[in-house]
Amino acid sequence: MAKTIRDESTASAYWAAVNTFCALKDVHVIADAPVGCYNLAGVAVMDYTDAIPYLENLTPTSLTEREISSSGSSQIVQETIEKLMGSGKQLILVSSAESEMIGSDHQHMLAMKYPSVRFFASDSLGENEWQGRDRALAWLFDQFDDGQPSQIEPGTVSIIGPTYGCFNSPADLAEVKRLVTGAGGRVAHVYPFESKAAEITKLKNSAAIVVMYREFGAALAEKLGRPVLYAPFGIEETDRFIGKIGRLCGTPEQATRFIAEEKRTTLSPVWDLWRGPQSEWFPTIRFGVVASKSYADGIKHVLGDELGMQCLFSLDSAEVDNNAVRKEIVQKQPQFLYGRMPDKIYLAEADAKSRFIPAGFPGPIVRRALGTPFMGHSGVVWLVQEIVNALYDTLFNFLPITRRQQAAAPTKPLKWTPEANAILDGIVRKAPFISQISFGRELKRKAENLAASRGADTVTPDILQQLG
Repeated sequence: MAKTIRDESTASAYWAAVNTFCALKDVHVIADAPVGCYNLAGVAVMDYTDAIPYLENLTPTSLTEREISSSGSSQIVQETIEKLMGSGKQLILVSSAESEMIGSDHQHMLAMKYPSVRFFASDSLGENEWQGRDRALAWLFDQFDDGQPSQIEPGTVSIIGPTYGCFNSPADLAEVKRLVTGAGGRVAHVYPFESKAAEITKLKNSAAIVVMYREFGAALAEKLGRPVLYAPFGIEETDRFIGKIGRLCGTPEQATRFIAEEKRTTLSPVWDLWRGPQSEWFPTIRFGVVASKSYADGIKHVLGDELGMQCLFSLDSAEVDNNAVRKEIVQKQPQFLYGRMPDKIYLAEADAKSRFIPAGFPGPIVRRALGTPFMGHSGVVWLVQEIVNALYDTLFNFLPITRRQQAAAPTKPLKWTPEANAILDGIVRKAPFISQISFGRELKRKAENLAASRGADTVTPDILQQLG
C-alpha cells in the first residue's frame, strides 16, 4: 500500500542538482523538464523564500505532452544544446522526474554528438534533496578532476556545502570563514557557492576541508582524502574547531590567541546575559526543534547542553513523520519552537502560545543578511540574544494593562470550587514560567467575570472549560 506523506519536508534530488550546479559560475544547466517546471527554482517558489536568486544559467527543454507521450525528449534536448553551444559555459544536462518516467537516458547520445556536455541522472523519484546534493557534489569532482596527484597548499582550507536553497547559508558561511581566517587558515575555495567547475580539481590541494552540513558533503570529502572538519555549533565545539584548524594549517599559536580574543569580544554578550537577572529564566525554558540534522542537533547542543534549557524534542525534518511531529507539538507545546512553516501551522491549529523561530525550509523566511548565524561563536550570541528578547516580549504580553473595552470586575468576591481551582492550577503550570503569575491572575479575572455575567456566585469547572 502506498504511504501517505503529510507536508513534504524536503524537495527532490532534481532540485538538489539544479541548486548545486547553478551555483557554479561557469556552468549552464539544461533541465530536461516540462514547460514551466524550471520557473520554480528560478523565482524561488520551491521553498517559499527569496533565498534563491533568479537562475540565469538554467534553461529547460520545456517538455510537452508530445515528448512525454510519444516521441521522447532526445530531439528537444539536442535542439536546446545547439542553442547554448556558444555560451562559453560548461553544459550539464539534468533529468527530472518527468523525463525519468519516460525513460530518457541521454548518456549515449551525448557521447556520440556532444562529448563536452555532461549528463546527470538526478534520480528525482528516488532521492530527496540532501541525498541529491551529496551525490551531485561528488559527481562534479569525478567529472572535472584532472587525475593528477594532489599538491597540498599549506594553510589552505576549502569549504564544502553551501548551495542554493540551504537555510541561512550566507550568515553561517560568513561565520565559518571568519573562524577559519581567525585561526590562521586561508579560505581557498567555497564549493560550489563561490567556485567554478574548472576549479573543482583544486579542492584536493587544500590542507583541510570543512563540511558545512551533516546532511551532505561527506561523500566528496571522503574522495578528497584530506582532513575533514564539520562546521561547529556552540562555544566548546567552536573552540575545538579553531584549535584544529590552527594545527592543520600550521598556526596553533594564532588559533590559541584567537580563541582568547573571541572570549573577550565576540562572546562577551553571552557572559553579560548569563550574569544578568534573565539567566535565572534559562533553566525554566522548554524548547523544541524540527529542522535539518545540522540545525536540529546544533540548536539542541547550544540551548540544551551549554545553556541548560529543557529540550523537549529535537527532530531531523528529513526523517520524521510529520503526523508524529504535529502530535508532539500539540502535546508538549514548547515555549520556543524552532522549525519550518509546517510546524508553525501545527502551532496555529493547536492555538499554542509557543514562540516560533524559523530554523529551516520550507518557510517564508529571508536569510540573506550575514548577521543571523546559528553556527560558531557568533551563532551562540545570536541564539541567546533572540531568546532573551523573546522572554522580555513575553513579559510585555502579560503586563496588567487596562483596556478600554475591558469588562468591569465583579462587585463582590466569588467563590471557587476545589475542582475549578485544580483546573486553574493545571492550566497555569503549562504557561511559560516567567509569566505564570500574571497569566493566572488574568485567567482568574476572566473566569470570575464570566461567572458574574451569568449571575453565579461560584466559579465552577464548566466556566473554565468555556474559556477554552
